[in-house]
Amino acid sequence: MQSDPESVRQAAFTAKDPTDKSAFLAHWKKILTAPTVISKTVWLNTEIIGSVSAWLLGDEPNISYWIDRAHWGKGFATTTVKLFLQQIDERPQFARVAFDNLGSHRVLEKCGFKQIGEDQYFANARNAEIKEFIYRLD
Repeated sequence: MQSDPESVRQAAFTAKDPTDKSAFLAHWKKILTAPTVISKTVWLNTEIIGSVSAWLLGDEPNISYWIDRAHWGKGFATTTVKLFLQQIDERPQFARVAFDNLGSHRVLEKCGFKQIGEDQYFANARNAEIKEFIYRLD
């Protein structure tokens, strides 16, 4: 699901080559063994449909999530983020999203995040520097 072209374009800030399975597995091994990362798998019955993680960007606690495109627009991302945030006591939490990923903007806002700023970063999926919005949940 993390190599789906439309999903990758929406996420924007992805691996250089989302089809590189070795790099994908190495990245997830690093995530799953890092003591400062909390990561959960999102299931729908017996199907894996995504993931959600809490991690540090410098000293700032951030969350990120990924839902299989086949399940976009059905409330799974919002429900996932809300349930995950109930398990994390630390506030504030931050999240970052590509300026044009309107679905993720809505998810974060439904979960109580407020946009507090923006920055420019290189987006591998777009092979360009793009605007990224920064969200905060107190």
